[in-house]
Amino acid sequence: MSAINKMRRSFAPVALAVAVACALGACKKDDAAADAGAAAAQQAPAPTPESVVSATVTAMSPEQLRDEASKAYGENRLYAPAGNNAMEYYLALRDKQPADAGASSALTDLLPMTVIATEQGIAREDFADAKRLAALIEKADAKHPALSRLKAAIASSETAAAARVESQKLTAEEEAKRQEELAKKREEDQRKLQEQQKQQAAAQAPAAATPAAPAAAAAEAERQRAAAAEAERERAAAAAAEQQRQQAAAQQPAAQPARAASSELRAISNPGPRYPQAAQRAGAGGSVQVEFTVNTDGSVGGVRAVSSDGPRQFQREFEREALAAVKRWRFQPVSEATTTRRTIAFQQ
Repeated sequence: MSAINKMRRSFAPVALAVAVACALGACKKDDAAADAGAAAAQQAPAPTPESVVSATVTAMSPEQLRDEASKAYGENRLYAPAGNNAMEYYLALRDKQPADAGASSALTDLLPMTVIATEQGIAREDFADAKRLAALIEKADAKHPALSRLKAAIASSETAAAARVESQKLTAEEEAKRQEELAKKREEDQRKLQEQQKQQAAAQAPAAATPAAPAAAAAEAERQRAAAAEAERERAAAAAAEQQRQQAAAQQPAAQPARAASSELRAISNPGPRYPQAAQRAGAGGSVQVEFTVNTDGSVGGVRAVSSDGPRQFQREFEREALAAVKRWRFQPVSEATTTRRTIAFQQ
């Protein structure tokens, strides 16, 4: 037994050394595997404008691409997930049919949102998705003004993040959780962005139509003020002319018999004027002073408009209808032709 114990004691250090060596070897293998995984991730080629559209999407027919693009747009899959989003479908459709105006228009609408999504990907350090989105932008428009800025931001942010991550190694479980959170945040950002675009479009639609109403109202108010001022000037001119006529008549006694005779005129028929339809629809009224001569047989002649009152745009129509009505008038025969004046009113 003592010999066996001695052998055990002699083998114990050897066994311990072997165990430690094996443990160190296993650790080195694990570290090598981790380093190999990190290297493989770092060496994974970034999407390019030529490869960013998936082969499955590229293989579709133009009709399929058009249908899938509309469906993706309606379901808020604007630029994600990769291989099943509106941007890739429209890019593939444009490659197959460069003259398709609908595809070009849709890409123009999607580009601003994709730029914002790229910036959001950089902010949340989702560099793989940010590179994919930048490749989509470059394929849609290689000269897009934001492209160089986005690429520089991805490179600098990725370098800074790599240095930080190097000092804070994550376990495989923590990394998987981080990637899951990134995917959820990506979808949420996409949903919020589209909702924001819809709200902006809804706010701009009534805003574009609103300025026309005050301008039209101001123009109409100005027109009415001008018409009222013109009517007031015409009334003043007519009153002044009438006053001058009365003064001149007072200075000519010989004209008195004619006025006396005019007061003895007896109408047989004096139909009213026809109301102009345009003035009637506008609710406009006015009056016309008409001078005419009653012949000895009672007929009317020498009809003319002396003055008129009312909105300027309807004065000619009022005068025309007033003259037409007076021409149809008939009076009892008189001993001598008599000239007189009457005012024809247009009121609703």
